[in-house]
Amino acid sequence: MELGRRIWWRSLSRLEKVFVLLLAVYVVLWLTGVAPAAQWLFGLASFVLGLIVAFRLARRGVRKAIWRLRNRLIAAYVFIAVVPVVLILLLAGIASYVVIGQMAVYLVNAELRHRQAALLRSAEALALVPVMTADPTAALRRFESVTRNAFPQFALLISGRRQLRFPPDNTLSEPPDEWRHVSEWKRASGLIVKQDGSEDRLYAWAHVVDNGEEVTVLAPVTIDVLGTLLPGLGDVAFAPLVGHARASRVPEARNAFDFPLRGWYPLEVPRWRSPHEHRGLILRVDTRASAVLGTIFQSLDWAEFALGAFVVITILFLVVELISLIAGVQLSRSITSAVHELYAGTRRIQQGDFGYRIAVKGSDQLAELASSFNTMTSNLGQLMVVAKEKERLESELTIAREVQKQLFPKDVPFTRTLELKGVCSPARMVSGDYYDFMALSEESLAFAIGDVAGKGISAALLMATIQSTMRTQLGATNGAPPQLLSTAKLVSTLNRQLYANTSLEKYATFYFALYHEGTHSLTYTNAGHLSPILVRSGELQMLESTGTVVGAFPMARYEERTVPLEHGDLLVAYTDGIVEPENAYGEMFGEEQLKELVCRYAQSDSSELIARTMEAVMEWTGSSELQDDMTMVVARRI
Repeated sequence: MELGRRIWWRSLSRLEKVFVLLLAVYVVLWLTGVAPAAQWLFGLASFVLGLIVAFRLARRGVRKAIWRLRNRLIAAYVFIAVVPVVLILLLAGIASYVVIGQMAVYLVNAELRHRQAALLRSAEALALVPVMTADPTAALRRFESVTRNAFPQFALLISGRRQLRFPPDNTLSEPPDEWRHVSEWKRASGLIVKQDGSEDRLYAWAHVVDNGEEVTVLAPVTIDVLGTLLPGLGDVAFAPLVGHARASRVPEARNAFDFPLRGWYPLEVPRWRSPHEHRGLILRVDTRASAVLGTIFQSLDWAEFALGAFVVITILFLVVELISLIAGVQLSRSITSAVHELYAGTRRIQQGDFGYRIAVKGSDQLAELASSFNTMTSNLGQLMVVAKEKERLESELTIAREVQKQLFPKDVPFTRTLELKGVCSPARMVSGDYYDFMALSEESLAFAIGDVAGKGISAALLMATIQSTMRTQLGATNGAPPQLLSTAKLVSTLNRQLYANTSLEKYATFYFALYHEGTHSLTYTNAGHLSPILVRSGELQMLESTGTVVGAFPMARYEERTVPLEHGDLLVAYTDGIVEPENAYGEMFGEEQLKELVCRYAQSDSSELIARTMEAVMEWTGSSELQDDMTMVVARRI
């Protein structure tokens, strides 16, 4: 028992443990009745944490319930088909309830306005009768017979050329003077709230000023009046002034689906004492669907038939939906069975059983899937071998990249008057670009830059061959002064060796230069490489090619040229990965943009010049991946 409690406690999350402790403290405080404030705080904290824990447990339970594909498909059917249908039916029910209720309000309101219009017409007739000054009896009888059909009780006041009241004992007075300032003063009708003693009462009224007469009629709106508006409809009330009758007038239900409903309509009714004061009332109608439909169709039988037809169609709709749900579950069972077999097969493959095969049933797409799974299983062993071989090659590429990094110069030879800086950014794991620095003596050094045709491992190997050949030749000079060295001869020797030891399609562009500290002169040979840029006093000079590429033609001839380097001169050598990258419109970065950047940052540090240039190229392409190897060498005369 104790072990079970320990296991249960360890299975709880930190939040659940806090909830259990808070709940325990709250129960203890509640049972003892001490510290009401602390009891309230612990209770509130327990309630909040309980909601969070319950939500997390519910989510965890749902995840476990829909882990199987069959349960997930059934849940999907419920959300896709059942829930929308239920919502539609609920929406239809609410809409029917609201619409039919408002129809009942409309019918009551229309009948009440009809009676108010009849009251106004009777008042107009009294104002226009010329015999009023002689014998009003006949006119009053006609007015009474018409008005009592709409309002059994009323009070009439005629003032003007003579004053007449009906019934004679009523105390009705003319509307207050404030009414004379409104536009509807001479022809007013509708509902009005008049204070009778200490209570407000609701009246229907009409007021006409015409032919020298002023006619005012006031009829109380009572329960009996509201009950006669539409007999058989139900209970009508103007809350809070006129409530329902003691005995409900709502008709009996015609069938089980003849539900009761209520419609309401808010309105503002002016007060008798001032047209600018209003009292808010609510017109409420309690009725049944059959009563409203019967009033509209003018037949309860037709109303019952319409309601019954709606119910039958709804039931048929639900039956069809249920059949569709059952068919969907059956289809999901056939799908999930095949998926389960695939799942079992993947588990066997995961354990290393590549000979496992699943049964192929039928000729549908699921059967094709099972067949494809068996084919995949038979080829998986071969794919594993290919994957291991690819992993081995990637490992070798990584090693090759590390080896190539060691080939690039780690230190720049020290000179008093020349500053060198070089950077190579490979587009792939290894680079086909080449640059190198080498000290020849205390007063001279050599540097080079090249671009091997192609990319990848073959280009990187040719780059290593070029570096090895050049360093071997420079090492064989045994410290000879630069005046005795020829860049053209060194490049020619490199060309012959590459041609003899590489395939015909392998070649490289190459720029090689020697700098002498004493004369501040730069002797170079440009073997088909892009022309380096020499910046002197803000002017640009291109160091053109002096021969073709190396490794392509065994008898190629190369020339060498010498240029003096003055204080502040800047030499920038680069590969085609700087000027040839294209943007989204197929436009190359170009030599002109490079010249502009070199002029802009000529006075900056060499590292910043290189960084700004490569950053501009990356922004031009709009991609984080390099299109080609980018290499730059900057020599600055200091």
